Parts: sequence; C-alpha cells; structure tokens
Amino acid sequence: MNTHAHHTHLHDHHARQHGQAFLIGIALNSLFIFVEIAYGIRAGSLALLADAGHNAGDVLGLAMSWGAAQLAQRKVSERFTYGLQSTSIFAAMANALLLMVAVGGIGLEAMQRLTSPSSPAAMTVIAVALAGVAVNGISAWLFHAGREHDLNIQSAFTHMAGDAAISLGVALSGFIILCTGWLWLDPLASLAIAAAIIVSTWRLLRDSVSLALHAVPAMIDLAEVKAWLSAQAGVVEVHDLHIWAMSTTGVALSAHLLMPGGHPGDHFIRNIGHGLEHRFHIGHATLQIETGDNGDVCDIGCAQTAHSH
Repeated sequence: MNTHAHHTHLHDHHARQHGQAFLIGIALNSLFIFVEIAYGIRAGSLALLADAGHNAGDVLGLAMSWGAAQLAQRKVSERFTYGLQSTSIFAAMANALLLMVAVGGIGLEAMQRLTSPSSPAAMTVIAVALAGVAVNGISAWLFHAGREHDLNIQSAFTHMAGDAAISLGVALSGFIILCTGWLWLDPLASLAIAAAIIVSTWRLLRDSVSLALHAVPAMIDLAEVKAWLSAQAGVVEVHDLHIWAMSTTGVALSAHLLMPGGHPGDHFIRNIGHGLEHRFHIGHATLQIETGDNGDVCDIGCAQTAHSH
C-alpha cells in the first residue's frame, strides 16, 4: 500500500539521518575524551578525569546504540520473524548499566580525594570544561529532532545534554577554586557528576527493562486503545489485548474482537491498522475476529485471523 511505502521511506530516511548523528557524536566525543584525560592528568583534576570516564561510557553507549540501529534495519528471516529490531532495547539497557557501573568508580575516587584534596590547575580545568560544553552541546543538538519517538535517540540526547551541563559545572568549580582556593571543590564536583549520572540514567534503565519485559510503552494508554477498538462499528467486545515494543521505535498489538455480525472484510482491518498507526503509533497489529457462535470464543481453529502492517 502507498501509506506503508511512504512510512517505510520516512523510517529509512530518519534511520540514515540518526546514523549520521551517532557517527558524528561518537567521533566528537572520542576526540574530546583524549583531550580531557591528557589535561586532567596534567592539571591534576579529578573532575576532568571523572568527566572523561563519563564521556567514555557515553561513547560506548552511542556505539552500541548505533550498532543496534544498524541491526534493526536487517530484514526478517525464518528464524527471526521480527528481524533484529529488539537489539535497540538491549543496547539502551546495556548503556544504562554501563553508566551505573561508571558511577561507582567515580564516587569511590572522589571520596578518597575529599580526605586528601590536591591542587588542580584551575585555568586548564576551566578551558577544557568549556570546550566540553561546546562538544556535548553540538552532539545533543544532533539528536534533538528524534528524541520523542525513539528511546535510543532520547538516551543519546539526554546524555549529551547532561554532559554539557556537567562540563559547565566543572568549569564553574574550576573558577571557584581559582578565586577561593577551595581544593575540596574538585572531588565534590566529581560526586555531583556521579549524582547527575544516576538521575539521568535511572529513567533509561527503568524504561529499557520495561520494554524488554514486553510492558506497554509509556507513551501508549492501553485503556484508550481498548476503548477506541471497542468503538469500531460491529465490535461488541475487545479481549486478549496485548501491546508491546518490538524495538525502541516499533510497537505491536494483538487483540481479539468479538463481532457477532461476522468478519466485515479486509477494508475494516486496513482502516483499523491505519487508525492504530496514526493515533497511537502502533505500526503492527494482529486482529482475531470472533463471532461468538454458540458462545464459543478464543477456541483455536474456529476464528478468522487478519493482519495489518
């Protein structure tokens, strides 16, 4: 159908666009990591080294997300009938877990530095951190457009925007150290970075685990979908309704529709498919029509099954 072809074309276009954003983000942040490590060691700043570790986790996360996005484009096979779309969910989960592990190392080193603070080169810290604001700000802008409909894009945007804010905080701590000589502020800034990672990562971890467990995606109201299906002409009852994520962007639905008047025809299935996609962003629907003859519903082999994709 033309609608499906147009949807596929747009999906491929956005996939290519986001793929380029991932590659640019990976390149920019990889280069900046080496800058932060070199100047962090030279300046004796734990805050810069902590931010470098954080950025390294983000780069690995971006790489996993990009790889998952490429795998998700692979065609279906007899073994993987949905293709490899769900790899994007596992990439988001792995990204979150990776960042949580990084928090532990940053926090431990910061606590040790609080008891015996060293004197960082404040001007170097400020300059490198401000460069981080620019790099992460540009990276966040690359992911701004697609963040509302893809958990991986949302993850990338959140992390890059968060990194920009963290780098700004590191620059501010360097300025305060320069003015006051408060050496303890550098490890304290590291602890603040760790706290920011936990806050920004928790939602990603929670959402990715939910999707992996086939929970209804957060942006979809199951009751609203059921009410809409129930309101379709000829539908008396909707039961055995399931909605789950096939990937961080694709959503599937299956449901049984009790229609005593019988199967209304393929046009009915097509119209419901279009409605589910445009109203609820559910791109793959499997609907089983039941007439309720002799009070029998949901018996294997006695119902008609139709698909909309």
